[in-house]
Amino acid sequence: MVAQLVLVQLVKVRILMRLQIIIMKKFLEFALIWYSQQMAIPFWIIGHVHLSLNVYQDIHEILASLGLNILVAVGFIIDYKKNGGK
Repeated sequence: MVAQLVLVQLVKVRILMRLQIIIMKKFLEFALIWYSQQMAIPFWIIGHVHLSLNVYQDIHEILASLGLNILVAVGFIIDYKKNGGK
């Protein structure tokens, strides 16, 4: 009897953990798509102005710019795969 109750509780915990993982994945997907759509134009405008005025000499600037642009690109790819045919 006790073993059955423990087993039922373990199953409930596993189901809740899976549900939390699914919810977190959906939230991260939404957040990445939203971020990419909101930041694409500002990055493009600021990036072109910045490139025309500065020479990239600092590795931190290069990595930050590359990372942010990769996030925007990944968000657009996910959104295109999700809504491409609509």
